[in-house]
Amino acid sequence: MSELRKYYPEIEPFETGFLDTGDGHRIYWERAGTKGAKPAVFLHGGPGGGFSGVHRRLFDPALYDMILFDQRGCGRSTPFASLENNTTWHLVADIERLREMAGFEQWLVFGGSWGSTLALAYAETHPERVSQLVVRGIYTLTRAELDWYYQFGVSEMFPDKWERFLAPIPESGRGDLMAAYRTLLVGDDPIRQMAAAKAWSAWEGETITLLPEPSTSDKFHEDQFALAFARIENHFFVHGGWLEEGQLLRDAGRLSGIDGVIVHGRYDMPCPARIAWELHKAWPRAEFHLIEGAGHAFSEPGILDQLIRATDRFAGKT
Repeated sequence: MSELRKYYPEIEPFETGFLDTGDGHRIYWERAGTKGAKPAVFLHGGPGGGFSGVHRRLFDPALYDMILFDQRGCGRSTPFASLENNTTWHLVADIERLREMAGFEQWLVFGGSWGSTLALAYAETHPERVSQLVVRGIYTLTRAELDWYYQFGVSEMFPDKWERFLAPIPESGRGDLMAAYRTLLVGDDPIRQMAAAKAWSAWEGETITLLPEPSTSDKFHEDQFALAFARIENHFFVHGGWLEEGQLLRDAGRLSGIDGVIVHGRYDMPCPARIAWELHKAWPRAEFHLIEGAGHAFSEPGILDQLIRATDRFAGKT
């Protein structure tokens, strides 16, 4: 068996800036790799998670001209943790603005977890702008997926962590936990808001890897990260991502002209593997890799291996 692929060496961006969206947001973006090489855009998870320097290392910097950006309200984008004018379709428009700013006709679109949701929404809206599509940890925001993670399902695998997730919510509010969290996260009590944000964020950070991995989960406990992450993620999920129920799988036929790769961990808790399997059936042109012995995080060895093999192959590297 060939050796598992690992991250490319650390690199710094060669250009950074802010994109004014015209409706109150400024989007932080950076460009890394080799100017004029194969265009790509990286879509981070959450929503509200921001990107980090390690995400640059998923692409061969000699072969890619990549744009990474912090979606509205998170990371270095401003205003911080803002929910105003912050929907899936605002983000799809932001991706197009960034493509036009960079002068790319087409680009490879790479997204994991919520980033896969956004990548699918963008690719189904603008298929002519997508050269290839790499998606990991598939999530389509159906009610069944949301309930599985935030109402009943994953709760059965992590009863200890689930108790901590329930703690900020009184018994009377536990019939709809996303709605109950929404009340706290948009409320005017900063102490209760932060407690809710940290509980919401910790639930995700501690259930995305197959085995406990502090290097992945620790940031989810940090106040500033947790506040933006929980507020924005809950905002999107309460509204079902402003998607019609089942929309992304229903419209997967729009991807029929796009080469792609789907990577999913067999034991992904937040994102049930069934959804990745359904996407595979609806978009047969894409390679499908269901990774044994892996959870949700892109850093899990088998998942990382297939992601880097995908970006290498689409850049013409064998």
